[in-house]
Amino acid sequence: MHQVSETDSGGEEDASHPLWSGRERVLRRETIAIHGGHRIDSATRAVATPIYQTVGFGFDSAEHGAALFDLTVQGHIYTRIDNPTNAVLEQRLAQLEGGVGALTVASGASAIHYALANLIEAGTNIVSVPQLYGATYTLLAHLLPKQGVTSRFAHSDRPAAVAALIDANTRAVYCESVGNPAGNIADLEGLAEVAHQAGVPLIVDNTVATPMLLRPFEYGADVVVHSMTKFMGGHGTTVGGGIIDSGNFDWAREPGRFRMLTEPEPSYHGVVYTKQFGQAAFVARCRTVCQRNTGSTLAPLNAFLILQGLETLPLRMERHLENARAVVAFLRSDRRIAWVNWPGLPDSPFYPLCHKYLGGRGISLVTFGVVGGFEAGRRMFNALRLFTRMVNMGDAKSLVTHPASTTHRQLSAEEHRKAGVRPEMIRLSVGLEHIDDILADLDQALSASEGRTSMVAATESAVAC
Repeated sequence: MHQVSETDSGGEEDASHPLWSGRERVLRRETIAIHGGHRIDSATRAVATPIYQTVGFGFDSAEHGAALFDLTVQGHIYTRIDNPTNAVLEQRLAQLEGGVGALTVASGASAIHYALANLIEAGTNIVSVPQLYGATYTLLAHLLPKQGVTSRFAHSDRPAAVAALIDANTRAVYCESVGNPAGNIADLEGLAEVAHQAGVPLIVDNTVATPMLLRPFEYGADVVVHSMTKFMGGHGTTVGGGIIDSGNFDWAREPGRFRMLTEPEPSYHGVVYTKQFGQAAFVARCRTVCQRNTGSTLAPLNAFLILQGLETLPLRMERHLENARAVVAFLRSDRRIAWVNWPGLPDSPFYPLCHKYLGGRGISLVTFGVVGGFEAGRRMFNALRLFTRMVNMGDAKSLVTHPASTTHRQLSAEEHRKAGVRPEMIRLSVGLEHIDDILADLDQALSASEGRTSMVAATESAVAC
């Protein structure tokens, strides 16, 4: 299926895109977020992408069904494998990230699992930076080892630390472009270089940055995963994940290392993915082996809702960042705050990488420590009123979590340290509300962290009575 990228060109008009003129043109990400992968429905002329809420799709004949299952013709078979609504979202994701293809799945966790499961087998290993989301760390540290796959965590996110752990049994290097909740920015170019020197791909979780701030493929990454539950959906209504294939990695470079892609696949009619699908071999196997046989499928209605979110992603990211900058300035000037971690600050160790990869714009996640340690952080967390206490991020609403007692609660003190989680840490996902209301809520909650009630909170309480 043809993908229209930002710099794609072709001789003939491509009906898959309403703005295509037949001449070379550049489609910006803001445009792709609205139009990418979209076609006016041929049967009804519907302008919005229809929700194809169906289990399966009819075959013209036995021969047609056989060709579909042999992957020799394009078409839809069963929604567990693919669906027309999902296909529009997949094309849009691939275009936004600059890849050759994408697969949508039921959650971000599924996307991470499938991207790794597509390459690993018992006796192999994954090398990862230490700063990971709690559930991702649990997958690598506890679940995969029970299936015979070792996870090796570098002592830092520096490329040299990662390179030291790669060996002949390594199948991928893994990182988050922006660590959640640590707020570190990975040196994607450096990590890609050490991964490729060792003959393995770099897989990047780009959830926090989104393709509006960063496209990892431009810095050498090979596979990108997203929790579309977050910024892409943007409204806290829909769980979903995505896997995007750059098409750039040479899976046949080392014979036998990635034989699941370069040798006949016994679970799917002996197809050789690199021969059948060329550059899109990785994502094709994700779909027909991982998703087909384990079924973590994104519902078509959820795909439709995420498509609606994507249309406003560029605008929402601008407001997220504008509000985040104001929150950081407020926190930095407050005596009740012990420290603030935000990569856009000149004294941040990630400031140079923020400029290299994010254009200096920073991120909408802000982590900080409350003076007084764990108990003070817990009191502030409990006192917030406008901020919603939950473990999501990237919502239009401002969200807050206390990682030490929620997302990373299951980890040991040493694992907390490696993941960049401190007892007093608060993580904010700064939303789209008016900045004055956001700052007022932070102020009254900080007063509560000291065991006092702010003037604003006291007045509100009196009025309520």
